[in-house]
Amino acid sequence: MEFLKKEQYVLEIDKVIANEIIQKYEPIEEVKNQHQMTIEGFLRYMNSNDCLLFKKNCTQVYHDMTRPLSDYFISSSHNTYLISGQLIGPSDLWGYASALVKGCRCIEIDCWDGSQNEPVVYHGYTLTSKILFKTVIQVINKYAFMASEYPVVLSLENHCSPQQQEIMANNMQSILGDTLLSDVLENFPNELPSPEALKFKILVKNKKIGTIEETIERIGTNKQGRIVEYEEEEDEEESEEKDNVTTPMLKENKEKELEEKKSIISNFISYSKKKKIRKVKLSLELSDLVIYTKAEKFKSFHHAQINQKFNENNSIGELRARKLSKQKAREFISHTNSFITRIYPKATRTDSSNYIPQEFWNVGCQMVALNFQTPGVPMDLYNGKFLDNGGCGYLLKPEILRNPKLNFSPSEFKHYNPTILSIRLISGFQLPSTYWNNSLVLIEIYGIPDDQTKQQTHVIRRNAFDPRWNETFTFTIHAPEMALIRFVAESQSTIGANEFLGQYTLPLLCMEKGYRTIPLFSKSDKFLLSAMMSFHYFSLPFKKASQESLTIPLCTYCFTVGA
Repeated sequence: MEFLKKEQYVLEIDKVIANEIIQKYEPIEEVKNQHQMTIEGFLRYMNSNDCLLFKKNCTQVYHDMTRPLSDYFISSSHNTYLISGQLIGPSDLWGYASALVKGCRCIEIDCWDGSQNEPVVYHGYTLTSKILFKTVIQVINKYAFMASEYPVVLSLENHCSPQQQEIMANNMQSILGDTLLSDVLENFPNELPSPEALKFKILVKNKKIGTIEETIERIGTNKQGRIVEYEEEEDEEESEEKDNVTTPMLKENKEKELEEKKSIISNFISYSKKKKIRKVKLSLELSDLVIYTKAEKFKSFHHAQINQKFNENNSIGELRARKLSKQKAREFISHTNSFITRIYPKATRTDSSNYIPQEFWNVGCQMVALNFQTPGVPMDLYNGKFLDNGGCGYLLKPEILRNPKLNFSPSEFKHYNPTILSIRLISGFQLPSTYWNNSLVLIEIYGIPDDQTKQQTHVIRRNAFDPRWNETFTFTIHAPEMALIRFVAESQSTIGANEFLGQYTLPLLCMEKGYRTIPLFSKSDKFLLSAMMSFHYFSLPFKKASQESLTIPLCTYCFTVGA
């Protein structure tokens, strides 16, 4: 009981709970009966899920799920059908299945006219393969609520003729049935509903004709063949992209392949540049399936404040969004207080690389869309952030991003709720073996700019089996509710870059205090079965902290833990 209180920071502890731990982990019956624990039983407990770093209550849905959709970060995928590059490669149904199984709640579908009057999904003006729109909807219907019961948004990039748009609408209605939201909810006629109110519902995000009221009036009428034509300015990709096009794929030996790829990239980039006013034809049948997620072109924060309706949301390219987040952060946060905003990667990321999502979470963007097929730091952060709230794909944004009175700006942060974070990294166990086996660990903090930092242990030479660092690191975190922590194990190389061994990322507020263990995941986010690290962690409010209070209490044992 003393250990649980003083070292593990378990505040509500009694003999019953302590005895339950003894009964669960102590292997010797005689010792169990005496309500005691041997060192072997104690180590079993320290190795168990009860001593993982990730808080148990964070593995379940515990956020308030009754607020408007705009109050949540929503797990979102870009070009979900692609499983490799953006220009050449397969479009695959597995892209949708795997994203939904991971808890993704907003998936993208690029729709184009197909042969035999069947719409297809692929990346337009490229050599990516094509899959039927109908089969995509069938896969979505199967996997939509396998990982989460909260709503799924189908973000349609619609390039189809009105005739095939009607087929898309019919496919969604016949396959998705009652899960497809095609009418306003009774209690939310003039405001965005909550994830709770939209449980087991699928929403269509697309262009829409007219208002919600007009859509309601048309319910039950025959819409077949009814088409509305309107003018709009085509999407603009940031003009600087054309100056930054990198084509590493062009370093091929065969001249034919080189010319072919040059042509594909040229066509794709020219399609992505600024375009003129165009006439758009929209099927009324498809339009009326759009209720709370109407796609509206973003012009400016001022224009949105005056003209944008509650059910309209914007998609903004990575470069433009980055510029706005740096120059007009408070306006950006004010905008995302009211309207769902989706961020997507720039067109020149032809290799399906990703941007760091944290910079857009910092200004409250709800749908920060990444290429889920590409491993690396951005996806590590994404997977780590959405571990929270039971992995349901919806995270209630912190109050500093929801309360306009706080006047929050990530770049002009005045100590709102700072915390001192102290981590004593003890040891590792069964890290992946490499040629050098020179083990070290990086602790990286991602959050508002003032919190971005990293620290590193010393190197343990020739030992990946049970390296012991016993080092203490201290961080001051100004916005703990925004912070993510990434632990990275590496092997130092005498030539070239360090070799990646494994990583684990999670939100700071999901960390349990005390002596804890963390699992490690590979570069492709696969669980490394036996690899672990152990450490002691605690945090203190900034105002109460002093130099004396930062001293980590030593304990009798430093545990090396593993499978």
